[in-house]
Amino acid sequence: MKISDHFIKKILEKKQISSTRFFDQNKMENFVTELYNLLFLPKQVNTGDQLYNDFEILSKLLFDLIGSTEIDKVSVENQTNAFFLALPDIYDKLILDAESILEFDPATESLEEILLSYPGFFATYVYRISHQLWIQKVKTLPRIISEYAHSRTGIDIHPGAVIGEHFFIDHGTGIVVGETTVIGNHVKLYQGVTLGALHVSKDKANEKRHPNIEDHVIIYSGATILGGDTTIGRDSIIGGNVWITQNVPSNSLVYNKSEIKIKDNGPLPESLTFVI
Repeated sequence: MKISDHFIKKILEKKQISSTRFFDQNKMENFVTELYNLLFLPKQVNTGDQLYNDFEILSKLLFDLIGSTEIDKVSVENQTNAFFLALPDIYDKLILDAESILEFDPATESLEEILLSYPGFFATYVYRISHQLWIQKVKTLPRIISEYAHSRTGIDIHPGAVIGEHFFIDHGTGIVVGETTVIGNHVKLYQGVTLGALHVSKDKANEKRHPNIEDHVIIYSGATILGGDTTIGRDSIIGGNVWITQNVPSNSLVYNKSEIKIKDNGPLPESLTFVI
């Protein structure tokens, strides 16, 4: 192997000007999973003292993670405290999310099943904790946490999105929710839904680029809804594989009309018999 001194120097220079100090990816994953386990999964020891001790350990872990992106220790401590003060409200919202899945998903038999196995709920959990860090203006960490859920579940929710209560992701693989998306209460998304920007341009970074989804909307698989001026009105149903870039009134049904022909499996018409 032959690596030039010039290349080594270039790498070192880039590392030195980075705004983020050494970041421990394993520590981040440990914080996310251990907090989830502490909030939702049973343990052999569930005394109050044990829970206090476990939260203390997680608090120190989060302090270290925020400290990898910020230097001021007072600020890091304040950010850590602010997160744990907000945690009871986050927990309550997540319980409502899980209860919505239990209520409306016929394949679900218990709350325990959701907490143990549903990727949509785990992605929602990661969104809600990363969103809290986002609104606290913690640098970098919210995006790193959200990408952890993306890698585990195939669901990509930007921590800057605003999502209401009773949020329900069904199946979930391939869902994308952009940074400035606003989602109301009792919204249900199926796999492959994209809530994205109509135009991708760096000069629009501070503008509203992603759609608004009002209360009690269902969006079926493969639907694409784009644009910061696009609003899906409450109580609407968006069918699968539609492409929407304009407002949809409340109580609407939007669907993609396609033609499907069924015939016997005899000889095909000449126009359909070809080889690629």
